Amino acid sequence: MLARALAVPARVLAGAGSMSLLDRIVSRRGGPAGPLEPALYSYTAPPSHPFNYRLHLRVEPDGNGLLVVNASTVLHLNQTATEYAYHFVRLTPPDQVAEKIAKRYRVSKSRAAQDYSDFAKRIQALIETPDLDPVTYLDFERHAPYTDAMSAPYRLDAALTYKLPKGAPKAATPTKRFTKELTTEEWKKVIDKARDVGIPHILFTGGEPTLRPDLAELLMHAEGHGLVTGVITDGQKLADTRYLKTLLDAGLDHAMIVLEPKNEQTWDSLASFEYWKGVLNDDIFIAVHLTLTKQNAKEFNALIDRLAESGISAISLSTNSLSLNDKLQAARDHAAAKDLPLVWDMPVPYSALNPVNLELEEGKGEHPVGAGKAWLYVEPDGDVLPGPGINKKLGNMLKDDWKKIWGKKKKQ
Repeated sequence: MLARALAVPARVLAGAGSMSLLDRIVSRRGGPAGPLEPALYSYTAPPSHPFNYRLHLRVEPDGNGLLVVNASTVLHLNQTATEYAYHFVRLTPPDQVAEKIAKRYRVSKSRAAQDYSDFAKRIQALIETPDLDPVTYLDFERHAPYTDAMSAPYRLDAALTYKLPKGAPKAATPTKRFTKELTTEEWKKVIDKARDVGIPHILFTGGEPTLRPDLAELLMHAEGHGLVTGVITDGQKLADTRYLKTLLDAGLDHAMIVLEPKNEQTWDSLASFEYWKGVLNDDIFIAVHLTLTKQNAKEFNALIDRLAESGISAISLSTNSLSLNDKLQAARDHAAAKDLPLVWDMPVPYSALNPVNLELEEGKGEHPVGAGKAWLYVEPDGDVLPGPGINKKLGNMLKDDWKKIWGKKKKQ
């Protein structure tokens, strides 16, 4: 289980650890060795490890790569650094790494060993120190997000259903196209395809995903591929500690609770997570989404205070009225003062209280820049959109070839 997962990579960096080695190879030999085969590799630290972490390496067709650390930091790596990352993820002994790199790139074993050692120390520092600034302390360069050609996004948001619990505010179907829900086996094929194209993170949303009786089965299927998994829910079913345990046993890495302040069951879900944190001795990552409304504006900071005391890991804030934008910013400042990190890019499930065009970072009806780039959104019938509420069909995960889907994304 992943302890410090976030919804989407929060830090995008250019790996600098072995850049000098690649420069030397190009200048001396006229070009590097042939690249590794494109694939997605993953590693999850065992429960006995003092740092509960997960790594995903995606080798791109050109030999460059993306190393995702704890689903929160992305390193864009050149070909040589990608090979070092490959060996780091595969736990290749350092002496074997030096020997392999020396042969492939015709450099001395001592030079290759030193470069790999430097690279490994930087990655280990990112793993062990989540608040470390990689730019200041590790000499990584900041990288403009989504500027490189990518073969796939970082995350796939899977809306399993648009159904809502009884008594929930009725919501309009987000798109007129929607006709059915995929079966369990069809969703497994979607997960398989995500793994095959190199998407390391699946986020189950809706509607209310816990209304699907196969949620734990789908989590387990994704976990079997080594993927990071998350769920966005109103939390009512998670108030049942036994049901929550089935999701945790299936491999759930993180969750966002869309809090309904007057519904004690959603508060109970936070207590349920806190209970399993103690029993499992695990730092389960829990975020909460809270919507600022005219009805709760006066007590909003008090709600944030209560959340800060509940032990959650992060908070997502939005409003259902543009007239409350100033108060929303003040609330974000208050959350920051309570040491609650802000998560802004997780798709809030459709409901009458959370209109999707207002559930955005600026609150101005603009779509997040990562939509269709850092993540894609799959509707309950398999149709692919750049993001929730962006009514541009890119294809269907079951019916269309991935190159067709991702190629249409580039034309948007």
